[in-house]
Amino acid sequence: MGYIGIDVGTSGVKIVYIESAEEVKYQVTKDYPLYHPEPGWSEQNPDDWWNATVEGLKELFTFMSPDAVKGIGISGQMHGLVVLNKNGDVITPAILWNDQRTHEECSFLNEKIGKDFLSTHTGNIALTGFTAPKILWLKKNKPSMMEEARYFLLPKDYIGYKLTGNMFTDVSDASGTLYFNVKNRTWSHEMLDIIGIREEMLPKVYESFEIAGTVNEFASAQIGVPVGVKVVAGAGDNAAGAVGSGILQEGTSLISLGTSGVVFSPKDSYSVDRHNSLHTFCDASGKWHVMGVMLSAAASLKWWVEDVNKSDYDTLLLEAEKAVAGSNGLYFLPYLSGERTPHNDPYAKGTFVGLSSSHSRGEMTRAILEGVAFALHDSVHILKKLNIPFTQAKVIGGGTQSPLWMQILADVFQVPLVTSSNTGGPALGAAILASVGNGAYSSLQDACKQMDVESQVYEPMEQNTIIYSKMFPIFQKIYSSLKGVYEEIYLIEDSLLR
Repeated sequence: MGYIGIDVGTSGVKIVYIESAEEVKYQVTKDYPLYHPEPGWSEQNPDDWWNATVEGLKELFTFMSPDAVKGIGISGQMHGLVVLNKNGDVITPAILWNDQRTHEECSFLNEKIGKDFLSTHTGNIALTGFTAPKILWLKKNKPSMMEEARYFLLPKDYIGYKLTGNMFTDVSDASGTLYFNVKNRTWSHEMLDIIGIREEMLPKVYESFEIAGTVNEFASAQIGVPVGVKVVAGAGDNAAGAVGSGILQEGTSLISLGTSGVVFSPKDSYSVDRHNSLHTFCDASGKWHVMGVMLSAAASLKWWVEDVNKSDYDTLLLEAEKAVAGSNGLYFLPYLSGERTPHNDPYAKGTFVGLSSSHSRGEMTRAILEGVAFALHDSVHILKKLNIPFTQAKVIGGGTQSPLWMQILADVFQVPLVTSSNTGGPALGAAILASVGNGAYSSLQDACKQMDVESQVYEPMEQNTIIYSKMFPIFQKIYSSLKGVYEEIYLIEDSLLR
């Protein structure tokens, strides 16, 4: 008997099967499309998530029997808005975490309602990726649709609804909505009043490892898992990724180098820094964590390799390896979708600075890797200023497949970085949550003690740390110098579209 973890990512769904926390026995990935109907918009069809999940589970069950499944856990991309009507049908594409259309709604929340009010009642301030501004945008721009709306879910919770017929979420994912009281782990009625929605329109909130439902007849007929298999509430992708990497204790940290980039540090107690520099969210273990997020991490490399050069990763990364640290004075600001931490700037753009005819493609590729590292270091820099320990970190995500990128990160952060031999990521964390919820382990801490996930350690190289320590303040200065220019570019783009 074992446990399934389902991770509803931005590029596809990943499904793993485990019989114990220490090993992924089987895993399957199914892709689905991402839509950009207008500049700055990012959408998906929730039924694509479900169809890919069904296909993935059917493929998984060519390796094993569905009767072996004892429990299911779900993780997924955070902040996305899924809108259902009274019949439980999707009535609009899901607006995703990296969608930038809500800058006016964020300005209203941060300036009219006030950052202090938001921080007091939610632990965070308004960002374009969060869910509350999306609901306000729909109210303003799609009033007839809002009239039809009866339920608001997050991406992973739509899969939970399809599996069980119940509408539920967990505390970690709910933390990113901006209408959840992170300190008290409950919906914020003050924020619901401001947004103009009722609590009965929202899913029931559970701790991540709690049983929230069981597989119903509808889902059983589609995926083959027996009726009655228990489904736990699960966790947002980063909280689930921390579980899958054994990052549960204060003083440990996780770096996620996927489509987005994340710096994640658990905390035993609730606190918010006075500038709300980092997100403060509930954790999957019953505690809290702080988190910094950049929007285009591996997405920057993907854009450069696949869209611009229409080449392959091995070729471009080999060229980048031949370039020296610092890319011959070339900088890249990886703000292809705007930026969250620390700038909260939907207008920011991807930018090469210092480019000359002497630069090679390899140096440009390396500058992109370094630019992502510098953008992540913005969050690490804040952690250190807040006296949150950062002496070593584990790294997960597709970016770990590049030894060069890992070494650059270690050199920029100036701490050892550890990769994981377990590639399950958030899906593994979701499966572990299911195992704990079903009683296989007494706690998440007990489950993670069984894990031996260290694969390789990247130690900082002194000659490179000296170079990057000089470059990082310039990287920060470049954004400050261009901030006003980015806003002017947006205004021109906006006027041309109207």
